[in-house]
Amino acid sequence: MTVAFIGIDLAKNVFQLHGVDANGQALLKRRLRREGLLAEIAELEPCVIGVEACTGAFYWQRQFEALGHTVKVIALQYVKPFVKHQKNDQNDAEAICTALMLPNMKFVPTKSEEQQDIQALHRARRRLVNHRTALVSQMRGLLLDRGIPIALSIGRARRAIPEILENQTNGLSAMSREIIGDLFDFFGQIDAQITTFDRRIDAVFKSNEDCRRIARICGVGPKTATAVVAAVGDGREFKNGRHLAAWMGLVPRQHSSGDKRLLMGISKRGDRHLRTLLIHGARSVVRVAQLKTDPFSQWVNSLRERRGMNRAIVAVANKNARIIWAMLNRNEEFRAHA
Repeated sequence: MTVAFIGIDLAKNVFQLHGVDANGQALLKRRLRREGLLAEIAELEPCVIGVEACTGAFYWQRQFEALGHTVKVIALQYVKPFVKHQKNDQNDAEAICTALMLPNMKFVPTKSEEQQDIQALHRARRRLVNHRTALVSQMRGLLLDRGIPIALSIGRARRAIPEILENQTNGLSAMSREIIGDLFDFFGQIDAQITTFDRRIDAVFKSNEDCRRIARICGVGPKTATAVVAAVGDGREFKNGRHLAAWMGLVPRQHSSGDKRLLMGISKRGDRHLRTLLIHGARSVVRVAQLKTDPFSQWVNSLRERRGMNRAIVAVANKNARIIWAMLNRNEEFRAHA
């Protein structure tokens, strides 16, 4: 019999394989070191390989596809229900193989090296932004401990802290002034690094036609456009725009049974960074719509008045996700809302 499906439990150095035929009969159970994995896969007839979405999954996907195999990446939450008994490498590989064989299984969109490079830019920038936020919070705490409050925003801190350090009558000790001064210098270095990453993202945006097209949507800028293209590519992994919006976590979470349908807040599934960017963009759309009278702004204002600000923001983000899917999947230009 020929191996038709293989589940591979990926790791750093040790990989577990579980292969079955078209009827689900186990034919292959093998544990391999990293250096022997590709040689083993190269000896197999072309088949469907399933791997869990984790670090290195897309690298191995490209390697296996170069050998003539079809590779599917499966999200962890879709594999977990099929793990039998205790969790170990063999059971994990078998669970991946079982999930792979299901006809209605949902798979993670594939990513090229270029998409991963763009994601790396966003992740590095996000890490710096988080460090900057934590640093400002620490400086605010140290100053408040000396009886000197400053406002929450980073912009306020950027303006207020130099003035506080220059003021010799505010009661700060020499050591405290020196410590906060050093932290503020570090804050400036992080600011400069974030600006550098912003320039790199802008350069990617200008060089990518898909990014430039979807940035014409109200509430979608260069950062959102590049993040979306890096995450979903051309969107062909999704059946329609609603599926993309659901993958981003922008649809209601359900708790239904029988005739009772209970819809709660958004599911918040998928990429949190991507969802955050779309929500922030939608928030600006809802805010400025109050000053406009075009049909789209009238729809936004009506929704805000009926359902509240937060629901209106999520609705606009959901709508933008659907428009993005249509533009990427069908290679269309943005058409302004009638």
